[in-house]
Amino acid sequence: MATIKDVARLAGVGVGTASRVISGNGSVAPATAERVRQVIAQLKFRPSQTARSLGAGTSKLIGVYIPFLRGTYYTPILRAIDLVLRAKGLHMVVAFGEGIEDERVETNDGMRFLLDRDCDGLVVLSNALQDEDLKALGPAARQVVVLNRHFDRIKEQCFTADHVQGGVQAARALLQHKHKDIAVVSGPTTSPDNVARLSGFMGELALRGHDVSKVLTVPGDFSNQAGWDAADVLLKLKKLPTAVFCANDEMAIGLLAHFQERGVSVPHQVSVLGYDDSPSAEFAAPRLTSVHVPSHEVTLAGLHWLLNRCYGLDLPVSRQFEIGVTWRASVAAPPSRQRR
Repeated sequence: MATIKDVARLAGVGVGTASRVISGNGSVAPATAERVRQVIAQLKFRPSQTARSLGAGTSKLIGVYIPFLRGTYYTPILRAIDLVLRAKGLHMVVAFGEGIEDERVETNDGMRFLLDRDCDGLVVLSNALQDEDLKALGPAARQVVVLNRHFDRIKEQCFTADHVQGGVQAARALLQHKHKDIAVVSGPTTSPDNVARLSGFMGELALRGHDVSKVLTVPGDFSNQAGWDAADVLLKLKKLPTAVFCANDEMAIGLLAHFQERGVSVPHQVSVLGYDDSPSAEFAAPRLTSVHVPSHEVTLAGLHWLLNRCYGLDLPVSRQFEIGVTWRASVAAPPSRQRR
């Protein structure tokens, strides 16, 4: 493989001159620059990204940590980050937990892995991350953006939608269809955004005069399997609720699949409402009504802030993220009677 020394030798210039032509930085006589470019083409020379990065004082790498690499939630986030970075001549390095160790340990190991690869900045998504973990990063914490969480220590570096308001919107969606007998399939209690959306949901029900102590809550872990298992719990009741709010779309889709297998008609017998408005919601059967969380906008805002911090750019950074409901086919008014 040709090196910059080979280019300089064949072009009859010094390595410094060849480097200036390659980087585009610095003054070189037009005829000399053209001779260097011809040699580059002749040798099919490709400059080392590492060498160019060292010269620029940056690695041109942004690290991204996610808890796991499965499901439909993280894929659009990774794609959005990658598209922006490539457009800026940057690249993404991804680390994720394997589910072998404690989730908090994996988060810290993942962040350290990315920092050890000389990433200029980090985008972190983790429910297990603690304030002490950010403090332990020392000066590197200034180059970290956290998505879907809030920490007072680095509040300027945190970007998240208002999940309490998301829960409120979910409750209103069912209440406007006159549902009273409502069940909930929740996410993990260790997930702050899950706690927030359920708080908003139950708070809005209580505000509208509903006895929230009578709302059946089936615990889940955000997976399709959790939704399937929750449906099994509901199907064993003497009477199905008229509506089920699932704390994310993946559990809602698992629930729909089990209901379909058992011959339960959605939404004619029971309405199902999801949360996130992930790409899969549009292709569920029936198509899933879901609370729309603007994850794409949150991701871009956080990434823009990080790129501005790391590279002195001036990209737009939003702090307001609108949550609403995407209406599809899985929510309707309750049946006049519920027969099992």
